[in-house]
Amino acid sequence: MAWVIVLAAAQEVEGQPLAANAARVVQAFGLLGAPLAVDLAAAGDDPRKIQAALDPLTAFRVTLGGTAEASPLKLQQAGWTPLLVKVVNPKGIREPLAVASPQSGPVYAGVAALSMKRQGQPALRENENTRGDDRFLQVEPFTDAPMTPRLSGLGVEYAVALVYSSAAGAREAEFSLGGAAVRAALDIRPAVEVKVSVRDVDGAPTTGRFTFRDKAGRIYPPQPKRLAPDFFFQKQIYRAHGETVLLPPGVFTMEASRGPEYRTLTREVAVPGEIDVRLERWVEPGARGFWSGDHHIHAAGCAHYTKPSEGVHPPDMFRQVKGEGLNVGCVLTWGPSFDYQAKFFSPGADPLSEPFTALKYDVEVSGFGSQALGHVCLLNLKDQIYPGAAGAKGWPTWTTPVLTWAKAQGAVVGYAHSASGLQVDAPSAAKRLMEELDADRDGRLTPAEAEKGLLPGAVGTEAEVAAAIDRAADELPNLVIPEMNSVGAMEMFVTVANGACDFMSSMDTARIPEWNAWYHVLNCGFPLKVSGETDFPCMSSTRVGQGRVYVRLGKIERIDYAAWCAGIKAGRSYVSDGYAHALEFAVEGKRPGDAVALAKAGRVKVAAVVAFGAATPAETPYGGLLPLQGRRWIGDTVDLRGEGALRPMERRLVELVVNGRAVASKLVPADDREHALEFEADVERSSWVALRQFPQLHTNPVDVIVDGKPIRASKASALWCAGAIRRLWSVRQGSVAPAERAAADAAFRAACDIYRKIKSESEVQ
Repeated sequence: MAWVIVLAAAQEVEGQPLAANAARVVQAFGLLGAPLAVDLAAAGDDPRKIQAALDPLTAFRVTLGGTAEASPLKLQQAGWTPLLVKVVNPKGIREPLAVASPQSGPVYAGVAALSMKRQGQPALRENENTRGDDRFLQVEPFTDAPMTPRLSGLGVEYAVALVYSSAAGAREAEFSLGGAAVRAALDIRPAVEVKVSVRDVDGAPTTGRFTFRDKAGRIYPPQPKRLAPDFFFQKQIYRAHGETVLLPPGVFTMEASRGPEYRTLTREVAVPGEIDVRLERWVEPGARGFWSGDHHIHAAGCAHYTKPSEGVHPPDMFRQVKGEGLNVGCVLTWGPSFDYQAKFFSPGADPLSEPFTALKYDVEVSGFGSQALGHVCLLNLKDQIYPGAAGAKGWPTWTTPVLTWAKAQGAVVGYAHSASGLQVDAPSAAKRLMEELDADRDGRLTPAEAEKGLLPGAVGTEAEVAAAIDRAADELPNLVIPEMNSVGAMEMFVTVANGACDFMSSMDTARIPEWNAWYHVLNCGFPLKVSGETDFPCMSSTRVGQGRVYVRLGKIERIDYAAWCAGIKAGRSYVSDGYAHALEFAVEGKRPGDAVALAKAGRVKVAAVVAFGAATPAETPYGGLLPLQGRRWIGDTVDLRGEGALRPMERRLVELVVNGRAVASKLVPADDREHALEFEADVERSSWVALRQFPQLHTNPVDVIVDGKPIRASKASALWCAGAIRRLWSVRQGSVAPAERAAADAAFRAACDIYRKIKSESEVQ
């Protein structure tokens, strides 16, 4: 590395600290893979000799509070080049050295701040509103060890700047160092187009997920420099067989996979050179007739930039879906960019679909219309615009009319990110209980007063009641009325009672409130099913398919999207994060979606086959890692070092659930293998039976009907559902348009009447 910067006279400075600084610089360049051609041994602690050795290698010389100079810079396209910076510091400033460039920064725009905060990547939003095609650089100081984050205050010291270029050839750029601006000529060596060959377990060409890191752990290509088909909010990229990735010469650590059903293959790759990957599975649900899908994916809004491209196009989303091994990806058009994205809708699967990878554009009512009473996913639509609406304008302000309209055209419908609003705020809930039950207004709930509510154990002062509620809210199931103040499964208790709702979503919000609400509805005898979603990239942008539903279609030649949606409606499925599977589950030979008929109460036999991945990443779908009734996951060691960190979990607690209560359990190794299980359970009256492993896995239920009577498993569940409706109306009735309020009020009241009738029909408290 030879620079032609004009050398200034050596600066006066203490020799020993400068020598220590110089040694750190040399070490840093070595760690960054660009060793400096210098031997400082002869210089010792002589500050003039140290400067004489380093100054010819200096790319920038800056005097803080003054000016800067630059040599012509030799850079590497698609790679980070470390550059030596000489800092003259006459005032002894001890702040970080600011390094910037107008040609540096993200090339996208429009990302939502909340999405970046939720992902823990707020830096990816910096300057995001000023996109320019001239941003071919990425510039930052190198402050990791052995360097220091701040200047030492010495009169002279050396720093390291890192510069990445997405362009090649001769360029010119402006740099700012310590506030001083300077222009530099750039000579950028081209990167290497590395061909990627990726084949599935059967040898067929496919699309895979790849992550490339250098020895310092930096991700390639850098996230701020990505536009579709590569997404800046993801560390990985997706490449189909025969495609290429642009990398600089060197050695990289590559991780390759194709979703949670596949092992992650890790190895070093050298550039130049080709990459050849043969993927490996640890589980294959399709061999047992289960086909995976994520019913809640977006191509615009949240993390997706909405300017200037108004989101991304079907080929970009298809790449994500296929690269994660999903069989079905439902891309839902919603508020952001609705009019632009609506043009990709068709009544059937997108033409890009392949036999075992189906893409379908449908709708989430969110960001418009009835969102205040719950976001809803409308799947298998034939017409995506509500009658009388103009695009996203003019939709109803409550969900019942929307779901009724969608179902009339054969759609399968349900609520999104269900626990958003089903959370418990103990102080608020305690205050409501005191107002409702404290008959003598003495500021305390007596046992007799508490018995009149759903939480007989919540007694004492308001603070004591709040503590009892807080404890109860960690149980599954529980009878705490949630806040009902957000955009999840809010109006669901109305639409279920009125026959307008097919499913509720799971796997992307806190698991206890998700499953708790579902259990109470099932206890009332309604055929509500559960389906798995990610809400990509809003609830999570790590990858599509973090929350999944596996629908049993049997052995097939290709995915039929309508049949797959019908499987969700029928409940022939289980939900999972992809690392946990119920490959078989049957009660007296009947699978989820079917029913067992018993002439009288008796014992039923349950058979199951489950499998759990040996390595499971710690990410969003784990429902907040809440304990289940005071227990941590049995056999687990928890590692929360960060996104994607692996948690070695030796065993899983698999539970048989009857009417929401675990009646039997077994510990199963998490070892990438299938395990056959058998249970028995006593069924005293019509009940629902399911299998779960908290919080990764839940089957839909098998109904066991005794003497032909409907399921009426709990008076308390009926009261809880009615209480949730009343709470929702009290906090959200103002969100319903005045012209629609009377009809909504009537529907809410009718639903409460239905739950009261169910309560009267139940023999169980």
